[in-house]
Amino acid sequence: MDKIQTLQQYIDESQRIVFFGGAGVSTESGIKDFRGVDGLYHQKYKYNPETILSHSFFLSHTDDFFEFYQDKIVQPTLHAKPNAAHYKLAQLEQVGKLTAVVTQNIDGLHQLAGSRNVLELHGTIHRNYCTKCGQQYPLEAVSQAEGIPRCQCGGILKPDVVLYEEPLDETVISKTVQAISQADLLIVGGTSLTVYPAASFLDFYQGNRLVVINLNVTSYDDKAALTINGKIGEVLDQIKL
Repeated sequence: MDKIQTLQQYIDESQRIVFFGGAGVSTESGIKDFRGVDGLYHQKYKYNPETILSHSFFLSHTDDFFEFYQDKIVQPTLHAKPNAAHYKLAQLEQVGKLTAVVTQNIDGLHQLAGSRNVLELHGTIHRNYCTKCGQQYPLEAVSQAEGIPRCQCGGILKPDVVLYEEPLDETVISKTVQAISQADLLIVGGTSLTVYPAASFLDFYQGNRLVVINLNVTSYDDKAALTINGKIGEVLDQIKL
């Protein structure tokens, strides 16, 4: 039996599937990842991208933060469309097999494809709030702003994304742990599993069917019941429901 057939069998026999995904899920939609060969971390900027996307840099160099954020994160996402992976996962949820999508991405493409129970470990660019009064704003308030986006009260708008130096949301953590611990099939796709604490949530999986789908080798390959080296969209597109 080849690997796609094995994955098909696993999915057919499962009722509580959880998908755990990373940047590789969105690269097929044209959104660059961070650590890939062409990723943001391999491009040249005045500051290191990890420095720019930190809480302290947001506070101390707000104008530089938004220049990078608008150019490299918001604008590429505005015109991105869900790909085969997003749609297949939404279909798995609709037929009652997939209980949750846990994502490290902030682009909202899972929801755009129709997924409802999406646990966004690192937040989303689609929510923004005033750091002064707390007023909530949609993405347009940031994407259409010139320079630093501001609230009507004059406060600075902050994307509801988890920057470096910031903790993950406790409610999202709790729901993620619960979903993964109750899963009978855990599919991990498009992630190098090098970002912590996100990657550590896989340790809550108690089943024996861990599937890892990624272009490159990951640190969890030796723990997986099935590993498939390939693009997540191309792999999931072969699955029949």
